[in-house]
Amino acid sequence: MENLILLPEEENALRIEKLRAAASVTLPENTREEDAALLIADNATVYYLTGRVFSGWAYIPLDREARPFWFVRRPVGLKGEGVMEIRKPEDIPVRLAEQGVKLPRTVGMELSITPYNDIIRLQKCFPGATTFNVSPAVSVARSVKTPMEISMMERSGIKQEAVYRKIPKLYTPGMTDIELDVAIENLSRLEGCLGQFRISGQSMEFFMGNVLTGNNADVPTPYDFALGGRGQDPSLPVGASGAAIMPETTVSVDVNGNYTGYMTDMTRVFTCGQIPEEARRAHDCSIAIHREFRRRALPGTPAADLYNMAFEMAKEAGFERNFMGHRQHASFCGHGVGIEINEMPVIAPRSRDILALNNAIALEPKFVFPGVGAVGIENTYIITAEGARCITNAPEELIPLH
Repeated sequence: MENLILLPEEENALRIEKLRAAASVTLPENTREEDAALLIADNATVYYLTGRVFSGWAYIPLDREARPFWFVRRPVGLKGEGVMEIRKPEDIPVRLAEQGVKLPRTVGMELSITPYNDIIRLQKCFPGATTFNVSPAVSVARSVKTPMEISMMERSGIKQEAVYRKIPKLYTPGMTDIELDVAIENLSRLEGCLGQFRISGQSMEFFMGNVLTGNNADVPTPYDFALGGRGQDPSLPVGASGAAIMPETTVSVDVNGNYTGYMTDMTRVFTCGQIPEEARRAHDCSIAIHREFRRRALPGTPAADLYNMAFEMAKEAGFERNFMGHRQHASFCGHGVGIEINEMPVIAPRSRDILALNNAIALEPKFVFPGVGAVGIENTYIITAEGARCITNAPEELIPLH
């Protein structure tokens, strides 16, 4: 048998306390913390709380004096304080009663992502209890990284950087975007990439990442990604399409950086022969936006201000119509990242997010030019009291494919 909790005891306690603090702010009016508890089932948040994924529910009382319980359906054989094996959610109130725990009057569930039928079934397990949405509190708690989480992201960044530095050697003349994509994915997996690309939300899908060349970078996708691509099949309409990598085009590489359960997000641009000066200047503009972001991205800064800064720099350089797409434009130019690729805060014009110390943010001011492809880099940053610290440090300039 092995312990359910894989995190150090202090780290586990810190993460539970962060979630409790964030959830307490969102409690329904006149609700006491000692009368409320959270039921967490989402894989990403279960992993955040325990260091592993299991099928079941984390039961977190908001009363700081009360201990959490871990109701596990699969795998069997896990041990530890508060661990209870169950077959179905209806077992939860029974097992709580066996422990002398009074059922909560208010239950926080991940209503933003939990299927409706599951919500109804769980509500019946706590008759008379008020249900509230804890999903926003989960997002807030997870957006501010602990030192351990930052260390895991830094390790992913080092691995991802090593892969990107080897990409030019993977290229051979006549390659298609799919062939280069597969070569990068193969190298990534051999270097330890887990392959898991977690995205929050019911309608966001992806595989290992995005390799876009030429006009395929300008093909709209149904997903709210910075760049699109036709993909290989309408069932997954995003990414490399099988097009040949042609002279005087770019290859934008934005592939999986999940090496530790915490991912980094990085884009670099490779060139096949000479590309137009306009595209080169736009790439330089992206790098300049990153430099300004590093200086301005301080705790307390409104995320919308940072988007506006990036957009104004793009507009001043004459690339407003190419910024974050051409035929279709993304609604953001940066986002939080960690266990999932799309966490808080969001760098968008209508974002209400405020940067906090130890946020992890991927900034991706990109530009798309018909016939040429995409330019512009993406880096992952940790927000510090001195500004944004980059943890994805591959070369930023346009990189020739040899």
